[in-house]
Amino acid sequence: MTSRIPGLLITGTDTGSGKSYLTAAIAAAMIANKIDVVVRKPLLTGLDDAATDGAWLDHDLLSVAVDGTEASEVISPVRFGPAVSPHLAAEQAGAVIDVPAITQELRELAGSDGRTLLVEGIGGLLVPITRSDSVADLAVALGFPVVIAARPGLGTISHCLLTLEAARSRGLDVRAVVFGPWPQSPSDIEADNLKTVAQLGNVTVATLPAIEDITHAEFAKAGNQLPLAQILAG
Repeated sequence: MTSRIPGLLITGTDTGSGKSYLTAAIAAAMIANKIDVVVRKPLLTGLDDAATDGAWLDHDLLSVAVDGTEASEVISPVRFGPAVSPHLAAEQAGAVIDVPAITQELRELAGSDGRTLLVEGIGGLLVPITRSDSVADLAVALGFPVVIAARPGLGTISHCLLTLEAARSRGLDVRAVVFGPWPQSPSDIEADNLKTVAQLGNVTVATLPAIEDITHAEFAKAGNQLPLAQILAG
């Protein structure tokens, strides 16, 4: 990598497509390769569900990925309890999400101290943040390259191609689609999905293995299997 991008936005084909694990893997691998990085998931919903089922929250995963150098609450400054779209969560809480302010804070952070900013979106690319702003609008305002997290199984071809079309129609630079968790012995449909999305989408399709142990080292090991040089090239 001869130059540095100021930031990278990680989105997904849908909720639960693996954005947090992908963001965590990229961040940990960057640290392992001596690349300065800061992570943010500016909007987080679903705190209530995690309190009852004990699942890892996205901002906690990201804090582990950066080896605890950033607290979860710093990584995700705007948080809501219900597991719903942020526009609805804010309305139910009587809150207002200030997208221009969030955008400005992220821009300033991306331009500081020579670090690359990783921004994890929420849900899919067209999820509404407010009644007038989507994740795609935030991506355009930031102007960062984009990586798309996707599931490897049935249905992913359409989901990937639709997301690619939505991103490119807005002028976004898609660096890769990443399938995960990628099995050690992929099925015929999983292998063909990878090939088909790469061909029809004219995009690099990489894979991220399942990450069982939530540790910085395991995230870095997985992230180092990604085409980091291509993803992070300026």
